[in-house]
Amino acid sequence: MSADHIDGLPLHVDVYDTTLRDGAQQEGISLTVEDKLRVARQLDSMGFRFIEGGWPGANPKDAEFFRRAPNELKLQNAALVAFGSTRRAGGNAESDPTLRALLEASTEAVCIVAKAWDYHVTDALRTTLDEGIKMAFDSVNFLVKEGLDVFFDAEHFFDGYKRNPKYSLAVLDAAEQAGARTVVLCDTNGGALPFEVEEVVSDVKNVCSTQIGVHFHNDSGCAVANSITAVKAGATHVQGCVNGYGERTGNANLSTVVPDLTLKMGIDTVPREKIHLITSISRHVAEIVNLPLSSQSPYVGSSAFTHKAGLHVSAIARRPDAYEHVDPETVGNGTRFVVSEMAGRQSLLLKANELGIEIKEESLAKVLERLKELEYKGYHFEVADGSLELLLRKSEGWTQEFFALESFKVLTEYKEGGNSITEATVKLMVDGVRVIETAEGNGPVSALDAALRKALRPHFDSLDRLHLTDFKVRVLDSDKATDATVRVLIDSANGEGSWSTIGVSSNVIEASWHALVDSLVIGLLRAALDGVGSE
Repeated sequence: MSADHIDGLPLHVDVYDTTLRDGAQQEGISLTVEDKLRVARQLDSMGFRFIEGGWPGANPKDAEFFRRAPNELKLQNAALVAFGSTRRAGGNAESDPTLRALLEASTEAVCIVAKAWDYHVTDALRTTLDEGIKMAFDSVNFLVKEGLDVFFDAEHFFDGYKRNPKYSLAVLDAAEQAGARTVVLCDTNGGALPFEVEEVVSDVKNVCSTQIGVHFHNDSGCAVANSITAVKAGATHVQGCVNGYGERTGNANLSTVVPDLTLKMGIDTVPREKIHLITSISRHVAEIVNLPLSSQSPYVGSSAFTHKAGLHVSAIARRPDAYEHVDPETVGNGTRFVVSEMAGRQSLLLKANELGIEIKEESLAKVLERLKELEYKGYHFEVADGSLELLLRKSEGWTQEFFALESFKVLTEYKEGGNSITEATVKLMVDGVRVIETAEGNGPVSALDAALRKALRPHFDSLDRLHLTDFKVRVLDSDKATDATVRVLIDSANGEGSWSTIGVSSNVIEASWHALVDSLVIGLLRAALDGVGSE
């Protein structure tokens, strides 16, 4: 037993998230630079050790991300990593454009990919095996001399090791001799099975003194199991993506791997006090990438701790541990019964306390019932903290008195040639005075926002500091085509904080209106509580 291991298991495993690069390659995911910055903040708040931001130099989006990251991310827990590849075959490391782009990304760590399967070296790179080894050594050596920590991603390692272990190990040895911080064994095609992983990682552990990492794809449905097996066999660095995002069938799902390692195996991954954030962060990231999180996702899905009525429910009501493998609260989730909703009470109390809202027991019960009704209609308050705050305040009799709606109208005029003009008119009561204002915008939501601000600005100058930072629409029941219900999520900020609001309707403009109004009300409320922003 060594000081860093107990009963053959490591005390700590570094978690490396590649959602912003490998995860973003999933079909249907298209992240803006703003999206990537927001996801990175979520990952950092979770306490992941490393966040791979993308491939600098590969596209303008990633270039902008790394340019903005130093000033806009302010990471507290994670180190940002730039991804690239080894020098070109027959080239020179010092002048290689990919390696130069990694330096210009200004990160403390980089990850470079190299071919570890002889078949790919000879047939894909069309070079010699000796040159493949030199490419690995030269690239790592150059980056290390430039003062960077280097993660060496041995691409196709498991397939390569099965066919030519001598070459695959020689590539690892070259990276190790050149000073790589970690050698990452990558199952690029995703076909490895747990018993194979155990054997291969154990073999590498016997000959490699550098930290061993693993990177699994899920093509065989074993990415999580392979990650756990690899740690048991000696790996102390695990790569993956929140919610298992990634090309084809995805990467190892960190929303499952992290609680598996920490709660099941007693291995430190993220700080213990942050484990309970995994559910909210998984769901928040799902909203940012605009893909629904499977309700059956382990630990974080809405059905992960859901039980049907009958004998099962009566038993779990008395002894939850009889039917739940972990306490749902440890991962920020909750027990839920299909017939009577009982989850979330503690979370609501904590949220109310955080906001300084004193909520009575009977009010709490009403809020839970209201939440159940709204979530049935498609609301999702996990990622709409602003709308949840208003719901809690209203349960204790609070009503917003900033303005009252009489009506609103939106008109879009389409002209030949593809040009269109959208105009919105709002009729409000503000301070007992009827106000009518009209404004134009790039679309219905833009026009409504402009008209609302035009009507309210003379009364609330705090609106100058309030900005909408993101707008997303999700179709909830696509089988109904144009009659489908949609969920609109709006993110807002005022320079001191940010919040999200939600609206649901079969009319996208109505859903947007509800989310927009909640957004402005929260901004006005926070300004009023701070004693600023009204005239």
